[in-house]
Amino acid sequence: MRTQRQAKRKRDTGPPTAGPGERDVLVGFLDYLRAAVAAKAEEAPEPQARVAGVPSGTNLLGLVKHLTYVERHWLLGHGVTNWQATFHLDPTETAETILAGYRETTAEANREIVSWDDLTEAAPRPAKRGGPAPSRRWTLTHLIEETARHAGHADILRELIDGSTGR
Repeated sequence: MRTQRQAKRKRDTGPPTAGPGERDVLVGFLDYLRAAVAAKAEEAPEPQARVAGVPSGTNLLGLVKHLTYVERHWLLGHGVTNWQATFHLDPTETAETILAGYRETTAEANREIVSWDDLTEAAPRPAKRGGPAPSRRWTLTHLIEETARHAGHADILRELIDGSTGR
């Protein structure tokens, strides 16, 4: 007999197959991680998905909201004045609206990235304290790192919520 916890285990998928170019590989891995984050939040029961799962106050939907701001900042050039606030949900926000915003933002970001011919050029992030913006290559690598880090957090939070593991 399978337990409820065993029934919620999903197989993990391997790394993505990407195109031949550097940009294709970087975007392939970024999209793979974006999908993992969204999958963790999809169908997560509320209110547990919005309630802090750990003493730091981190919650599953707050991670997705934060990553939306990260994408907007680094890839679309939107400024962020308070990164900590990007983790906090408004009472009117739902899993559906948070995920829709994330998906819309990543689609817009991918449209921006597709226009990039040279990854050594400056990325659209607003300049910090008058300094130069990092390269597009650095920005894509940073987004992979940031999204992977929070995907791991999302894995743990979702397992704490209802025992779901895997993709």
